Amino acid sequence: MATAETRRMVLVAAAACDDKKAEETRILELDPSDSGFTDFFLIASGTNTRQVVSISDEIEIRLKREFGAYPNSVEGRRQGEWVLMDYVDFVVHIFLAEKRAFYDIERLRKSATRVDIDELTAALTERVKAARKKTAAKKTATARKAPAKKVAPKKAAKPTLKKESGAKKRKNR
Repeated sequence: MATAETRRMVLVAAAACDDKKAEETRILELDPSDSGFTDFFLIASGTNTRQVVSISDEIEIRLKREFGAYPNSVEGRRQGEWVLMDYVDFVVHIFLAEKRAFYDIERLRKSATRVDIDELTAALTERVKAARKKTAAKKTATARKAPAKKVAPKKAAKPTLKKESGAKKRKNR
């Protein structure tokens, strides 16, 4: 089962693809019984090798900055035809259009559920709202149970006399 943080990371990676003008960005949620090694595939296409590498760089930078997450492994960045970034809970595939059509990963993962980015965002928002309601309810329940502590008034501090420094003592003699 994918965690909320994994879902947020996939959304950030998809947004990075969108910002770098990736084509046909798709998110596949893999069936746990079919594939036990990851929860999501993020698949995108670039029009040339430079764009493919640029998309992968942007994903890596954003996930590093926002989550402190580094890919477990990155393959294909030198050639730029198919870059694979393994973040354990999800795997990013960035292809040249010709390579994507040739390998056709979407067909290979027929049991995977295609996830719409808007649906993923809405589901994540609902989970966050539910979690916030639970913590708010816990805080109010805790506040009702615990009696208020009495605080004693602070006493006024006594003024202290300043000691004369050694130089002033010598002058006064």
